[in-house]
Amino acid sequence: MSRIGRMPVALPAGVTVEVKDGKMVVKGPKGTLEQDIDARIALSVENGHAVLTRANDSKELKAKHGLYRALLHNMVTGVTAGYTKGLVINGVGYKVAKQGSKIVLNIGFSHPVEFPETDGIKLDCPTQTEITVSGIDKVKVGQIAANIRSLREPEPYHGYGIRYKDEVLERKEGKTAGKYRSVTHDFQNR
Repeated sequence: MSRIGRMPVALPAGVTVEVKDGKMVVKGPKGTLEQDIDARIALSVENGHAVLTRANDSKELKAKHGLYRALLHNMVTGVTAGYTKGLVINGVGYKVAKQGSKIVLNIGFSHPVEFPETDGIKLDCPTQTEITVSGIDKVKVGQIAANIRSLREPEPYHGYGIRYKDEVLERKEGKTAGKYRSVTHDFQNR
C-alpha cells in the first residue's frame, strides 16, 4: 500500500467528511471545501478518522491514493486552522496599502499596482512592507501569493522586489571598481 495513502486522517470535533457526486466534501468551523475524487478510491469514517482505500494495486491508483489522502488532510487543516502566507516587500520607496477589498502596491513602476481580494482569500497589510494572504484553501492561498510575488520578483544583487517571508535569497556580488588597471594606463604613467 501507499505509505501516505494508508495513514488515517484525524477529524477534529466539528469536522465532517463525506463523498457526494464524485467529490470529497469537508465541512468545518471555517467553511466548506470540495475536491473531485477518483471513483476507484473509497472514503470511510471510522472512530473519528477518515480512511481512504483503493480498488486495486495499479501504479496509477497507488499514486492517486497518496494524492487524495494528502489533499484530504490539507482540506481538514484548512477548515479548522486555515492557511497563511507572508510576503515581504524590499526596495527604495516600495510600499503596500490596503484600500477596501484590494491592496495597492507601489513597487517601482510608473503607476501603482492594484491587486483585488478573491472569494475565500483575504489580503492584509500589517505594515507598509508586509502582505499576509490567508484562507482555507491551501492551493488558492499559495497561488495568490505566487501571483503577487510575480509582480516584482526579487533581484539577486540588492534583493529588491517581493519575496516570501521565509524565503532565503541567494545574493550575487556586484561589480568591483578599480580592481584591475588597464595596460594602456600603465604605459602612460611611465
